[in-house]
Amino acid sequence: MTQPVALSNRSQVALQSYLDDLLFDATQALEAAEPAPAQPIEAPLAMPVELSEVGVPAEALAHPLVEVHRPSAPGAHLPVPDDGRPAWAAEPFECLLFDVAGLTLAVPLVCLGSIYSLAGRELTPLFGQPDWFLGILPSQSGKLNVLDTARWVMPERYRDDLREGLQYVISVQGYEWGLAVHQVSRSLRLHPNEIKWRSQRGQRPWLAGTVIEHMCALLDVEQLAALIAKGKS
Repeated sequence: MTQPVALSNRSQVALQSYLDDLLFDATQALEAAEPAPAQPIEAPLAMPVELSEVGVPAEALAHPLVEVHRPSAPGAHLPVPDDGRPAWAAEPFECLLFDVAGLTLAVPLVCLGSIYSLAGRELTPLFGQPDWFLGILPSQSGKLNVLDTARWVMPERYRDDLREGLQYVISVQGYEWGLAVHQVSRSLRLHPNEIKWRSQRGQRPWLAGTVIEHMCALLDVEQLAALIAKGKS
């Protein structure tokens, strides 16, 4: 197994600054994916992807440990604990790593539902929706509203071509929407002490903290949901 390379203090400071600025200056631009040939769709509904196909243990998303509830006051930012740690981070927790336009994000497995492949499928558009709404993906659990994740997490660096090459939609427990992503990587167990938590969430309230060793940003799903609710109002 490849071991992470130890970074000097100077490098850690530079990397932390890089992550705290949302990894906007990613060194690799997302390559536009070639259009896939049209494939006949035998089933009318999207089926969850077998987690083993994307390198995630089959039991990882099968039994969420806690339920994530929709905010009671749409559009309002949820209170952030003094140390910046959400309730699900009181103890070590499992995360799913995925990539959006070159940015690696980690999301607690307890907040996630299923993973759906977009291969050979088209989202159903709806007129009059915000520009961050990509369309509807019919699934066994109902109609899933698909969000343009890149537009939410990196609005300052967003380009229209970032919509190209999206491969998966990850549904979120307790909500009727899913995150469109370019790649799903693997599951990862994190200890709360491995994360630099953000107690001040004025800009990017969805960014719970950063994990330097794995060069990724930790997403706070409830704060993102509050932003989405505000965006709909």
